Amino acid sequence: MRPRDIGLAVAVMAIWGVNFVAIDTGLDHFPPLLFNALRFALAAFPAVLLVGRPQVPWRWVIAVGLILGVTKFSLLFAGMAAGMPAGLSSLVLQSQAVFTMVFAVLLLRERPRPVQIAGLVVAAAGVGVVATRMGANLGAFLLIVGAAAAWGLSNIATRKASPPDTLRFIVWASAVAAGPLLLLSLLVDGPSAMVSAWHGFDAEALGALLYISLISTLAGFAAWGHLLNRYGA
Repeated sequence: MRPRDIGLAVAVMAIWGVNFVAIDTGLDHFPPLLFNALRFALAAFPAVLLVGRPQVPWRWVIAVGLILGVTKFSLLFAGMAAGMPAGLSSLVLQSQAVFTMVFAVLLLRERPRPVQIAGLVVAAAGVGVVATRMGANLGAFLLIVGAAAAWGLSNIATRKASPPDTLRFIVWASAVAAGPLLLLSLLVDGPSAMVSAWHGFDAEALGALLYISLISTLAGFAAWGHLLNRYGA
């Protein structure tokens, strides 16, 4: 990778590191599914009315919207709401690198270098060590691992899509995710949860929602998609 792109990757990781603090804050105000639904609704609207149609086949937009938006983040938010600390969640979620590499070999026929395979083994061993220490929080831990697997699969879908405009792509993927998430929130949380969240809405809740919608989702995933376009998954 070129130094500039390494710097961009590190910047994205910093944005997403802060994101876990914002998620933890937001979950104090919203149930997980509702928080996720509001996040992608705000990321999609009104931007989707301004950016034009996606420049890739719709199947990839729908795939990333459902895998990344609905599946990955619902599992992540549920795991954190179930007791996984924000810092540990951020580390376990990065097991997506393991899943991404495995999926890239199986689905994209990429050939990892020996050093990458060694890194995969070390990372997988580290996740295994964490699992042995989770105790009563093992269920929450497994939700985060499931989120990491979904993220790895969405990385492959983004790589296959290779959108020329990654910001436009993530805006449309967010629009795809918002509808099913709102429906799931209504079914699982119920209308009363939305009413309660509205009554508890304050500047802290707004700040968390704006950060994860505009900075983490739009800026972060637009930059991440750009890197996936330039380099192997």
